Amino acid sequence: MSAPADAGQGVHDVADVQRRTVRTLVVSQAVGAVGVTIGVATASLLARDISGSETMAGLAQTFQVLGTAAAAYGLARVMRRRGRRVGLVTGYLLGATGAVLAVVAGVVDSMLVLLVGAVLLGATTAVNNGSRYAATDLATPEHRARALSVVVWATTIGAVAGPNLVGVGGAVARRAGIPELTGGFAIGSVVLVLAAGWVWLRLRPDPLLLAQQAAGIRPGGGDEPHGRSWGRFLEVARDVPAVGAAVVAMACAHAAMVTVMIMTPLHMEHGGAHLDVIGFVISIHVLGMFAFSPVVGWAADRLGRSPVLVAGGVVLLVSLALCGLSPEGSSWQIFAGLFLLGLGWSFATVSASTIIADRTPIEARTDVQGTSDMAMSLTAAGGGALAGVIVGALGYPVLAAFAALLAGTVVVAGRFTGAPAAGTDPVS
Repeated sequence: MSAPADAGQGVHDVADVQRRTVRTLVVSQAVGAVGVTIGVATASLLARDISGSETMAGLAQTFQVLGTAAAAYGLARVMRRRGRRVGLVTGYLLGATGAVLAVVAGVVDSMLVLLVGAVLLGATTAVNNGSRYAATDLATPEHRARALSVVVWATTIGAVAGPNLVGVGGAVARRAGIPELTGGFAIGSVVLVLAAGWVWLRLRPDPLLLAQQAAGIRPGGGDEPHGRSWGRFLEVARDVPAVGAAVVAMACAHAAMVTVMIMTPLHMEHGGAHLDVIGFVISIHVLGMFAFSPVVGWAADRLGRSPVLVAGGVVLLVSLALCGLSPEGSSWQIFAGLFLLGLGWSFATVSASTIIADRTPIEARTDVQGTSDMAMSLTAAGGGALAGVIVGALGYPVLAAFAALLAGTVVVAGRFTGAPAAGTDPVS
């Protein structure tokens, strides 16, 4: 199967380009994920130390999620006009800048600088989200979930390593004469620049531009529809209700995961857990998020997207019950709960993302994908903003109960996705 390449670069075999695209994204995800996750275990602690308030501890992660929302929307517009390559590189460089600002914030003891850095660092998460969609641009319908899930899986390498580099980050910070909790961000800034360089060199031809040209749409958005991205998203959601239901499910699953995950380090620290143990728990959580995604993708292709999405909501409910029952400090409940929290997120995100990729027309693809990721991030930001307040006033178990309401919504929304059977391609 061959199709003209983008931007006058000759003729390319689509299957070959798809393989090269997935390989490129696998490497960039593995490297870039270190930059995203290395500060997860310390961001709330750094915010607490700078602000002097545990209630403010969740703000760093909340602002990072807000940055992800803004970047998802903005980078989607860049990708529609310039392709995946330019959009992904832009996001990585914004994230690297945010990581540098987080270091500066620790040095000058400024909460404002930390929050600005967190917003920019959020662009890196938007890049990771956009990469999963980039893997589907040229994928065949019967392999779409697996292509998406392999790129999600690649995040495992850097995401598991990132939190476990907390100790290394501390050593780097001591040698550089900067606060211990900022060392991870210093390392993250370097690896994000490396990821940007890799994508710039390797993601050629651009999969989205090639897919647009193969569909008879002039690459670069010359034939783009009228109206804004949000309006095009609403139009698709109205015409294809499964897309709207998938977005709701994905947003609620992400919010449930973020809300509990960001406050777990504080819950464990209150019980005397060492920073290394906290980092290990976060790495177990991230392992659940990414390591089994190829199996999830296979299930979504073979068994259907909707059943896997509903199963994700059920796993989330089990995980939140364990978290809610966990004592402060280190316990088997918090280890198991955080792992299942990540696994439930994987089920929901892979299946819901594939439904969106399946059912969205190519001319609205980046608009729907970017707007859905923005909605996902805004929902998580709302949960993150409440997380510190809930834990401070009512405790961690109440936070888990709050997140369970979101997980229940995943189950309900998943039953209304109405995705087509595997192997069909309603987009074409």
